[in-house]
Amino acid sequence: MKSKRTWLITGVSSGFGRAIAVAALERGDTVVGTVRCEADKEAFEALRSGKATGKILDVRDDGAIKRVVAEAAGITGSIDVLVNNAGYCLVGAIEEASLSEIRSQMEVNFFGAVAVLQAVLPYMRQKKSGSIFNITSVSGIAAWAGIGYYCASKHALEAVGKALAQEVVGFGIRVTNVAPGAFRTNFNRANSLSHTAIEIDDYRDSSGLSRKLIADSAGEEAGNPALAAKAIMLVLEAKKAPLHLLLGADAVYYAGQQQSIFTAEVSNWMPVSINVNHDDSPYGRHE
Repeated sequence: MKSKRTWLITGVSSGFGRAIAVAALERGDTVVGTVRCEADKEAFEALRSGKATGKILDVRDDGAIKRVVAEAAGITGSIDVLVNNAGYCLVGAIEEASLSEIRSQMEVNFFGAVAVLQAVLPYMRQKKSGSIFNITSVSGIAAWAGIGYYCASKHALEAVGKALAQEVVGFGIRVTNVAPGAFRTNFNRANSLSHTAIEIDDYRDSSGLSRKLIADSAGEEAGNPALAAKAIMLVLEAKKAPLHLLLGADAVYYAGQQQSIFTAEVSNWMPVSINVNHDDSPYGRHE
């Protein structure tokens, strides 16, 4: 018989957060999910009376994060699983984005996620167990013109997850960076997108193309959120959790393409790379 767990999932009003929450509730677990408004809170709690608890939270509010995490832990006495899911995508070229828009992107996707991590970790360390799923993106591995700052926010969260996994393994805490490709959620619609206020004509063929692709693909994405949630459950029950979990054939393709390009460039330029070392370097030199 599977043990019952308490989950904290940020962003459960739709998309990945909602799908994972539904899967957890179906197995009889308790889920505390964060939302942005009262209507979404009521809709979430209606999924499973007594098992689904909604909390209104803006992940840019550090104090509110600590309060919500404490309240979540107080429901059953612990938090067994964290799904760091809340986020949005800023669409626009690197030059087009204002510093304010860039800071907002990082505040939600990176600093907000880190603040949730820091608030949850003491509870997991105390009981010497826990599973953390950071919902990053294949865009955190392979960057795209037109959404560069979104890619940067997810790349930063990927790095934090890698370092965190090394730091907490001795406490029985498992960390998995989940990098989805395109899924049929509301992500490509207005509620998960923000466009830069400025559009520069010179970038019409790059950032403009991204805008068009995002708009055209809405509702036609290949990935199934319900099946992604099942994949999360498989990782949760696995004896050894992966540090990286790609979701979707497109994620596998683009991550593999990026890795191949990186490996080829490292190999081609290796003599130049090594020849900057001192002669007495333990890594040697290549003439």
